[in-house]
Amino acid sequence: MKPSLLIPLILTFLISFTSCSKEEGEGGNSSIYGKVIVHDYNSSYTQLNGIYDGADEEVYIIYGDDLSYSERIRTNYNGVFEFKYLRPGNYTIFVYSEDSTLTLPSGKYAVLREVEITGNRQTVRADDIIIFK
Repeated sequence: MKPSLLIPLILTFLISFTSCSKEEGEGGNSSIYGKVIVHDYNSSYTQLNGIYDGADEEVYIIYGDDLSYSERIRTNYNGVFEFKYLRPGNYTIFVYSEDSTLTLPSGKYAVLREVEITGNRQTVRADDIIIFK
């Protein structure tokens, strides 16, 4: 084989080999959706005032083992959210809730849901996320 043909062949092989191991994140054709539900209590968390859809709540997603959130969206009027165009992999979805135990200095904590996309063109439903207000 001529050396002038060998270099493009090696480059093609290397590019195709590295493109097979894509990490979690955007660029795919799958999605994750779910719903945020609010449990509304009085200020001492002794009386439940109501339960309703979490409209306009911020929802975060972490791609794989990233250290910070990768994307943030808001729920719609029914408390539903959807992260689109994801590749197969592991994801963490979270929403901040008020601390009903009144023991955390920040007054808030993250309610997490682990979700896995195992293939292309999947729509995966995350378990409902219940937060306190």
